[in-house]
Amino acid sequence: MSAFRNDDDLLRQGAEAVLAERRRLGLDGLVGGLEAVIIGLEPDRLTAAAAEMLARTSCVPAGAFEEAGERCCVLDSPGGVRFLLRTRSGNNPFRDYNLGPKSLHLPNTRLETFVFRCQDLDRYVAAQAKRGVRFLTPEPVDTDTFRFIQTAPSPHTGNSTGLIQWKGAPGRFRHSGCRDLDLGLAKPDKPHLGRVFELDHAATRVHAEDRDPAILEFMGLTNYRFDFAVYVEPLNSITNVARLSDKDFAMVFTSGIEPYSADGSSGPTEQYIHNYGRRVHHVAFRCEEIEGVFAALKADGMEFLVELVGSPGEGLKQTFSRPSGQTLLVNEYIQRFDGFDGFFTKNNVTLLTKATENQ
Repeated sequence: MSAFRNDDDLLRQGAEAVLAERRRLGLDGLVGGLEAVIIGLEPDRLTAAAAEMLARTSCVPAGAFEEAGERCCVLDSPGGVRFLLRTRSGNNPFRDYNLGPKSLHLPNTRLETFVFRCQDLDRYVAAQAKRGVRFLTPEPVDTDTFRFIQTAPSPHTGNSTGLIQWKGAPGRFRHSGCRDLDLGLAKPDKPHLGRVFELDHAATRVHAEDRDPAILEFMGLTNYRFDFAVYVEPLNSITNVARLSDKDFAMVFTSGIEPYSADGSSGPTEQYIHNYGRRVHHVAFRCEEIEGVFAALKADGMEFLVELVGSPGEGLKQTFSRPSGQTLLVNEYIQRFDGFDGFFTKNNVTLLTKATENQ
């Protein structure tokens, strides 16, 4: 086993330095909350992936279009976050991050980009250029409904951070350069889906050595801060939470405490990365009456990695689905009960982390 071991004291020192740099460069306050999540797909799986999300989450169809050979389906969800499911015809800058032993069959598939509001994109890009940040385009993409830019995929997470500045009404991803598509999608009429709500958090799995760089990089690109970490020593795993506020979408980074050493002995977090590559593992949706939601999803054919864990007395209940065959994403369903003032519990984190041994 490597001598490397994660240490929260070092991470918090690095976080303070990033906060100071954000203030110095005038970045504080430029970036707001999450606007969209972009999921890259294989060219023949767009409609199937969208239909699956409509049947298993709070999302509703909000149009589809084609632009420069790329197709995009927009799904709205409560809280204003939109899921953009897209296929591309040209070079894929994320492809090298997608080629793990268990993800090789879907070389263009991953949750690629988290898109955040920005109130002054020119000022943001200029400040980030001073920090050496690389973007996928030399300048923001300028349309009649928005301006947009995204970073090159992170070497620590494989994710990109997108920044969008709206022109007029927020949420209009279709612009005059797009051609409408009819994918024939409709929201299933299933009562339990009315008890599934907004995107609560998403969790990216990163190598132990990449934990601090990944979190500090994300802090430098957004207005998020590192909040806390839950260590699960027997499973060699840390769940780390970054927050904008206690009301906003949270970004979670799960890593090893120590680096991968060998199959069967490195714990489920490092083993997952070994099999699938560094990537977003799951997206979590807030629920009410989660027992009924869980039972109805099961009856509808959805499979799960674990039964419901937690209880009202502990403050929350959660579960993980099996990974989607279309997106490779696990869905988490989570209910926090009245009076619970935390975000996770160590017991639930332990049980859910262990459940990923079943992937």
